[in-house]
Amino acid sequence: MTYDYIIVGGGSAGCVLANRLSENPSNKVLLLEAGGGDRHPLFSMPAGFAKMTKGRGSWGWSTVPQKHLKNRVLHFTQAKVIGGGSSLNAQIYTRGAAADYDEWASECGAEGWAYEDVLPYFKRAEKNQRYANQYHGYDGPLGVSNPISPLPICEAFFQAGQELGIPFNPDFNGAEQDGLGYYQLTQLNAKRSSTSVAYLRPAMHRSNLTVVLNALTHRVVLEGKRAVGVEVSVQGATPVLHKAAREVIISSGAIGSPKLLLQSGIGPEDHLREVGVKVEHALPGVGSNLQDHLDLFAIAECTGKHTYDPYGKPHMAAWAGLQYWLLKKGPVASSLFETGGFWYADPAARSPDIQFHLGLGSGIEAGVAQMSNPGVTLNSAFLRPRSRGTVRLASANPTDAPLIDPNYFADPYDRDMSIKGLRLAREILAQPALKRFVLAERLPGLDRLSDEQLFEYACANAKTDHHPAGTCRMGHGDDAVVSTNLKVHGLTGLRVVDASIMPRLNSSNTNAPTIMIAEKAADLILGKAPQSEEKSREYSVAHA
Repeated sequence: MTYDYIIVGGGSAGCVLANRLSENPSNKVLLLEAGGGDRHPLFSMPAGFAKMTKGRGSWGWSTVPQKHLKNRVLHFTQAKVIGGGSSLNAQIYTRGAAADYDEWASECGAEGWAYEDVLPYFKRAEKNQRYANQYHGYDGPLGVSNPISPLPICEAFFQAGQELGIPFNPDFNGAEQDGLGYYQLTQLNAKRSSTSVAYLRPAMHRSNLTVVLNALTHRVVLEGKRAVGVEVSVQGATPVLHKAAREVIISSGAIGSPKLLLQSGIGPEDHLREVGVKVEHALPGVGSNLQDHLDLFAIAECTGKHTYDPYGKPHMAAWAGLQYWLLKKGPVASSLFETGGFWYADPAARSPDIQFHLGLGSGIEAGVAQMSNPGVTLNSAFLRPRSRGTVRLASANPTDAPLIDPNYFADPYDRDMSIKGLRLAREILAQPALKRFVLAERLPGLDRLSDEQLFEYACANAKTDHHPAGTCRMGHGDDAVVSTNLKVHGLTGLRVVDASIMPRLNSSNTNAPTIMIAEKAADLILGKAPQSEEKSREYSVAHA
């Protein structure tokens, strides 16, 4: 079969591209997704993700032993389902700091990707249920709303921050990122608003759009220096060739996209030869520059039933399900991490460098044993790590898991800032405003006070925030993989569109920026004038 555009990966970016590229009925578009469908009720329930971080909809990958975390291996969830991470995440809608994107343009060679250039694409995506201003849009496909069922402990958390001089912030995606507050969520009408739901389903009726699930792409097929198609097997069948008359677009995520390029013989020559892959196009930066947010958490025991821990019991879980189906409220309507914020570990940082997620339970994801009373978790993550890792192939077999090495704490600065962030989380939990809710800290434990003790705790308990990025870096130079129009350097007919193209990891969750990247990429692919030309002037005037 021959298509105009073949999109490999139906995740946060791929579903956006499938919608935008197929809007023109003359464009014949194929979307390939290695995972299955998202019709199981857990995908639409906001709290359902807590049951899916392992198993359903996940590749089941892990990191290689992390030498700076005493050789610990970390579970590394990557989505394997239509909608990708947007079908599996905690639905937190944050964009990062404006300075993140300005530095892409001014320091990383990503001209045309400054904040004023990308803001129109953030706005174009949004169907915001609260805001309509210079920072937000309300007529886009992606549902963005405020939490439906916050708990009283959330308000006390904000007060605790204020007691430490951390202000309340009603909109982390507005004028300032600093402070604590409620996150906006990719939800609409108490259901998850993934890119599968928001972008792909409305386009499924188009005769020029074909979507194939359970389709493993083995390699991009090159003729000379042009990508002409992909080799794909569906549910383990014999691989077949699908041809692309215009472009192949890889949108398989910050792990999957470099993996596919490497499988196709595009990458560092030495590594390709080492694993037995024929070198088709030497490109040393493929799979390098991996960045991720590492999460350290404090857990406190509550004075009573102030969080969602009691709903782990069968009769309470049944009541929560009934409450959700009848009223669209309660624990099932919660993302469980819908409260948090941004503050500073390094006082000299140009914008907040720590992110908090208040988990309304005692280890929803971490698997920490519950206490006598319900618990509450405060996660902290250092947002601008200096450590860089890699994605490499284990072998030439496309079905083998990749070698994922985030190289956490390789730079001592990351370790220092992460421990400062954990100290700040503990300090927030100890404030007077939380005394009526918090009985005592249980982890790391009041006996762990020194940096060395907290480092030992981090080595045993740290987890990924599932924000990998940077492995197909946009920009110039020998280590860059794609240009500012996201075309793979040295090849024609091939682009990469997802979080892997970020030169530097943004200072927040990555789902909203990935959707923005796909919205902007669609205009680049279709040759449309950037939305920023007129709208950036509007932003500049309003911001001034």
